[in-house]
Amino acid sequence: MATSIKLDDHLKNRIYHLADRQGRSAHWIMREAIRDYVEREEKRENFKQEALGSWATYQKTGRHLSGDEVRGWLQTWGTDKETEIPPCHK
Repeated sequence: MATSIKLDDHLKNRIYHLADRQGRSAHWIMREAIRDYVEREEKRENFKQEALGSWATYQKTGRHLSGDEVRGWLQTWGTDKETEIPPCHK
């Protein structure tokens, strides 16, 4: 799908300069930049929605882990003494 965007001359020149130095087309640079941005923002939005869901669950149930409990559990990762996630409590 062809799409057009308006870029100011300074940004356009930067893109063309970068493309030239990398042996890529300006089209490739812009497409990669947009793809990277969309992927990053999708991950950010997913994280936000997961956090909001966790907050809603906490407000409903009161079940949680303390920061110290989580840090202690995470410190076991990758060791011979790796443990399962501790149970949530009120």
